[in-house]
Amino acid sequence: MRISGSIALVTGANRGIGRHFAGQLLERGAAKVYATARNPEQIDIPGVERLRLDITDPRSVEEAAAVASDVTLLVNNAGISTSTNLVTGDLGTIRSELDTHFYGTLSMVRAFAPTLGTNGGGGILNVLSAMSWFSYDGDNAYGVAKAAEWSLTNGIRLELAGQGTLVTGLHLGAADTDMSANYDGDKIDPADAVRAALDGIEADRVEVVADEWSAYVKASVAKDPSEFYTATAR
Repeated sequence: MRISGSIALVTGANRGIGRHFAGQLLERGAAKVYATARNPEQIDIPGVERLRLDITDPRSVEEAAAVASDVTLLVNNAGISTSTNLVTGDLGTIRSELDTHFYGTLSMVRAFAPTLGTNGGGGILNVLSAMSWFSYDGDNAYGVAKAAEWSLTNGIRLELAGQGTLVTGLHLGAADTDMSANYDGDKIDPADAVRAALDGIEADRVEVVADEWSAYVKASVAKDPSEFYTATAR
């Protein structure tokens, strides 16, 4: 997968990691970048094509796919974090996490997979999380949604292999963006996370683990869960 000359579409490009994706794609020679958001007037990146898109609205996704019929690289970045638990949290809020991260991402994949196939295969990058692999009291709805999106990523990779579409998952811990403004722990520079992801795409990697925390969490999955949760509770 080559970024130079590609036609990319980035969801949630108005801020945070999505904004970095749109900018770095242009820097790497993408021929066109569709920068999308629910409110595209908030997108201030020179050189992009702004496009209105709400990934939780099937009609909006359908309209975006009709406009961006030349896409060869789809970056599913749009996301939310509601700091909601499962047992006591509002069910509507929990559903909104799944509607965005799982169903919204799936909707984008289903809409753009035929386009990617027609245009030679191309690639899909799903922005996942270290929380695909662990739970955190106070943010469990997000963890469930990201775990589901990780499984989705692995599934569509198999389903789209026949048309030559590269499917890559990006895992990272907290990034220094608006979404994690209230988090006091270590944060990765979003520019570094995006750089690692794009390097991974160009190397045809199916998974990119962008920081030490995510690598630590991934390694813990093969061990007794009590080891990880005991260690991180200290």
